[in-house]
Amino acid sequence: MKKFTKSLILVVGLLSLAAAVQAQGGKPVPYQEGLHYFLIDGAPAAPVEKMELAEAFSYMCSHCNTFEPYITAWQKRKPEHVSFRRIPVVFGRGAWELYARGYVTAELMNVPEEAHMAMMDRLWKEKNVMRSMEELADFYSQFGIDRDKFLATSGSFAVETRLMKDQQKVREYGITGTPSLILNGKYRIAGNAAVPSFDVMLDIVDFLIASESAGKQQGSATAN
Repeated sequence: MKKFTKSLILVVGLLSLAAAVQAQGGKPVPYQEGLHYFLIDGAPAAPVEKMELAEAFSYMCSHCNTFEPYITAWQKRKPEHVSFRRIPVVFGRGAWELYARGYVTAELMNVPEEAHMAMMDRLWKEKNVMRSMEELADFYSQFGIDRDKFLATSGSFAVETRLMKDQQKVREYGITGTPSLILNGKYRIAGNAAVPSFDVMLDIVDFLIASESAGKQQGSATAN
């Protein structure tokens, strides 16, 4: 009974807060900072001309696999001025670090994009988990990557540096779960009680892109 009461209070609170969200002029806005998305500490204040959406993910995350068709569809309809990239997270887990290192190595070696979904399918459809860099090298060799060069590159300074920078970003962005989305290094969007589906996550992204684009246009008009 106590659990039900707490859940009811949470739902009522969220609905009340969402209903109270008002934009300038009294018009309701669909999403609110601190409820549906979060402003990242130290984020740039002004809108930028070229936007970037980053997905924090891991191949070992089942939710990331489920999310893949959604983000793939979004990429096909995204605005031209918005780029997309992935940040493989580690969270201090050895298996996640292996796949993060493999992803960064493959990306630096310009592996075709098709390898990404093939990796998800191998892990989650075929249930064929690879447990060493040698196995990952064999996998990526299917896509024209030299196996020995892949293994050498995986331990290179370039890969180490990229992994270090990526994990620093994960901490700076306040990412605690996957998949999470980061727009412009400014907004963090992730599933929660107010963001109950991947469709809603991406609708919030579209809302923020539109808001940032409008802010950029307003700034340009003011400057002129």
